[in-house]
Parts: sequence; C-alpha cells; structure tokens
Amino acid sequence: MSDHIHDASCDHDHEDDIFIVTDQDGVEHEMVMVYTFEANERAYAVLLDRNDMEADGVIFRIDEEDGEAFLASIEDEEEWDRVVQIYNEIVEEQEQQ
Repeated sequence: MSDHIHDASCDHDHEDDIFIVTDQDGVEHEMVMVYTFEANERAYAVLLDRNDMEADGVIFRIDEEDGEAFLASIEDEEEWDRVVQIYNEIVEEQEQQ
C-alpha cells in the first residue's frame, strides 16, 4: 500500500505505475497509480491523469484472475459510494497529519 497521497506536489517519479485508460468517449489517457488502499477485503487504486495531475482522480478496483492483477471499473453504485467514502476519510486523516 502506498504510504502517502500523491498529487501534483509529489516530488518523486511514478514511471512504473502508468496505465493507459480509455474513457467513455474512446479517448486514451496516460494514468498514474498514485495510491492504493483496501476496503472490505478488496484492493482499490487511485489513478490521476499523467498530463493533468490537477484533475480529479479515478478509483478502480484491483481484481485478480489466474494470478494476474488488473484494474476493473466499479459498476455497483453501493460499492462505489462505500469506496469513495473510505477514500475521503483516508485523505482527511492524511491532511490532519
């Protein structure tokens, strides 16, 4: 798990954590994995657009199949709401430190 929230002020490189994500309009974005966390025994990743680090992050679930990990969209609204709430709590805690 990442030890801090990464953002535009982050002072180190994340070249190994780059993913190509296609949005709903078919446009590809280079995304950087900046944070991972667990909720309800599932792993999640926060990605930021590499070319627009000020933009809102995107949260994906990290699933595993046949020993291979991959990013999956969170389709279930209840799961999405729960994950966003947990992530917001993590951010608040880190901002208070």
